[in-house]
Amino acid sequence: MLDLTLDPATETRLVSRFGPGFRDWFAALPSLLESLARRWDLEIVAAVTAGNTSRSFHVRRADGIPAFLKLTPEPAIGVTEATALRAWADSPHVVQLIDWDSRSGALLLDAVEPGTRADRLPIEDVAMLLRSLRLAGIPDEKLPTLRQRVDFLFDLTVGRWRGSLAEPYIDRDLLERCRAAALTLAADGPAELVHGDLHSGNVLIGDGEGLVVIDPRPSIGDPAFDAVDWVIAQVAELHDLEENIARLAALTPGLDPGRLMNWCRATAAIIAVSRLNRGLYDQETRLLLRLATTAAAIG
Repeated sequence: MLDLTLDPATETRLVSRFGPGFRDWFAALPSLLESLARRWDLEIVAAVTAGNTSRSFHVRRADGIPAFLKLTPEPAIGVTEATALRAWADSPHVVQLIDWDSRSGALLLDAVEPGTRADRLPIEDVAMLLRSLRLAGIPDEKLPTLRQRVDFLFDLTVGRWRGSLAEPYIDRDLLERCRAAALTLAADGPAELVHGDLHSGNVLIGDGEGLVVIDPRPSIGDPAFDAVDWVIAQVAELHDLEENIARLAALTPGLDPGRLMNWCRATAAIIAVSRLNRGLYDQETRLLLRLATTAAAIG
């Protein structure tokens, strides 16, 4: 029998994200799984423990080929992801969408095997992924704007900051100055399809496909937003960040190094709150805090 049990930490995280209605959705999950298994002729093999906005399952299709079933308490999340994945169907480094259900937001995806999550990637590989993502045009279906995505991320960050380990190091005024800077960047930049959550945890290594991008939180806006995590990860000195940006911009046509630096400054507080809440007050976090204090100059 399939074990759907949630550990307390995962349940707390999902209830915090979706509200108490998550428990009602989760209680109805077995019947939804049964319905989707009939519709797509699937065998549900095992639950996947990870996931901040979804519950996912290893499945096997009627022909024996493994696949991946992803469900979310907010169907709109699945619908927007399906829209972006259809637009990226010809990109060789984006997970392939097999089918989707607009009512529940369920996604049936190709399995990426072995599916090891990428660690820190060389800048050359990051540039390859960014170029692959830019193969898509803007979908006909409506997607959120990057301004909406940025506002949502700062709302989440404020909630995670309030009363947390990060509060002594970052005040609310700084968070709002960074939000304003990020919204300014989102308002006046290029308009392309943006992944919106592109970090090492959302890049898998497949035997045949190589690097495969998963889990977009798509929007329409400045694609430089997708580069932030890659140039700023594990960086403790400003000159190293500047070097990463210069190298990536040289390999990625259309990537403006000045805009990317400004995105790093504007979003540094989001990353800093996450690190501080994990007890990480180290050189990397201190650089993020210094970058955040300069965000007010953007505009």
